[in-house]
Amino acid sequence: MNAQHLVFGPFEFITENGCLLRDNRPVAIGARGASLLAVLLAADGRVVAKSTLMDAVWPGLAVEESNLSVQIAALRKLLGPASDGGDLIVTVPRVGYRFSGPVESRTDGPGSEGHGEARSSPAIAVLPFENLGGDAERQYLADGIADDLIMALARFRWFRVASRGASFARRNGSRDPKSIANELGVDFLVDGAIRRTGDRIRISVHLADAMKGATVWSEHYDLQVAEVFAVQDAIAERIAAAVEPELLLRHGLQVAPHTGNVTAWELVRQGTFNFHKVTQPTHLLARRFFREAAELDPLLPEAQIWRARVNAGLIAYGWTENPAADGKEGLDAALRAIYLDARNPYAHYSLAIVSAYTGRADQAILAAERSIELGPSFALGYLVLGMARLFVGDAAGARKPLARGLELNPHDPQNAVWFSLLILALFFSGDVEGALDTGRAALKARPGWPALLRIQACCHTALGHSQEARRFAAAAGDLPEPAGDALGPFRDGNKEWATRLEGLLREAEHQTTGSGRNAIFPEV
Repeated sequence: MNAQHLVFGPFEFITENGCLLRDNRPVAIGARGASLLAVLLAADGRVVAKSTLMDAVWPGLAVEESNLSVQIAALRKLLGPASDGGDLIVTVPRVGYRFSGPVESRTDGPGSEGHGEARSSPAIAVLPFENLGGDAERQYLADGIADDLIMALARFRWFRVASRGASFARRNGSRDPKSIANELGVDFLVDGAIRRTGDRIRISVHLADAMKGATVWSEHYDLQVAEVFAVQDAIAERIAAAVEPELLLRHGLQVAPHTGNVTAWELVRQGTFNFHKVTQPTHLLARRFFREAAELDPLLPEAQIWRARVNAGLIAYGWTENPAADGKEGLDAALRAIYLDARNPYAHYSLAIVSAYTGRADQAILAAERSIELGPSFALGYLVLGMARLFVGDAAGARKPLARGLELNPHDPQNAVWFSLLILALFFSGDVEGALDTGRAALKARPGWPALLRIQACCHTALGHSQEARRFAAAAGDLPEPAGDALGPFRDGNKEWATRLEGLLREAEHQTTGSGRNAIFPEV
């Protein structure tokens, strides 16, 4: 289905995702402002009752009418005056409001231009799959798999999926990814091929970032024909999860140059760029950007989400001199983010991660569960759920969500922490061999993380592998020690487990632990 674009003056509003553009650049409008604008524009100049607007902005909630006045005032300020100097949103006394300017409706069909950088959420197209068997009568199977992927991907609310008609119209056209992406107005392309031999079928799937010309994810599946329909949802989830971390990097790395008119959204982008470097100086710089963005636009949920996340990171890694104050700032920001955009899984994740590092693990679990309800393929939601469960001593309950999160998002910049938590969950739920295997995979990704090496030494000690244990313990001791390992709440909430690990590490080293440097989890 083509998305409707409502154009008025220099603005363009995309009804499908609530994105507002001005001169083809995104404007930070916030979820409530977008809901309000959508109803006013849809009325086509007619008066909309206050009760109707309040139901649209605060569905199912009883709120004071003054809240609507505040939102209208903020929206008027954002849009500016009409061409005649009057208000674009006109008050009709004792009744409601109406939108007074001319509005043109467009759709982003196959021939329309893509908005590239202006899109607030990524877009993806599934191209027709190739039938490598050469049997024309089985082309329906290749087309059917692509059709089902389009429908499965359409479930994910945070990106747009090009329609089947638009995608399949390119079957015999250019094969250049950039050309196809520009024609369809998308960022990512999915293509693939099938080969059927008897009652078996091989499906190859490839996800590419069209503008970068880079492969994001690829996989092949060898199945019985009867199994095809059972794996299509799984393929869609893997594609969605592969796009998600790439999206974070795209929004972080495309940093707009500083000008005298820098917007709140540009400040958020500057902050995310620094956040993902995961160092103390860049986290502190990122927080400054997020604070400025939140002050400039108090209605921008992303500013609050990232302000919460960066404060959690500062506490986790021991990069703060005042964890209580930073924890309070993070919690306030996370709650504000949920108020501004209650259906955003990142908002609930931000509450979960701050709660996990401020001694509120039960609240973290509830927030994490809500983030997963809103985004079934949301990797960070699974990861923080597993983290919080482990922090309260539920090692068995932590295993599945941590493994799921790492499966969905294997390239997170902070995966050393997530891997450490999964290894500990496996170890303390009785699967020491599984912990050891996971540790091997983790060290391929992060060979220089001391905590991973020490946990691996403990696993070898528990299994009687004294030589290997000593080798890993020595390797950890040769590395520079980070300020923190993000595992403080695990130590604090599971004293007996931490003591057991210390004993195993001492045995591996054949010496008494002296300084914090030789502890399994150095104190911060």
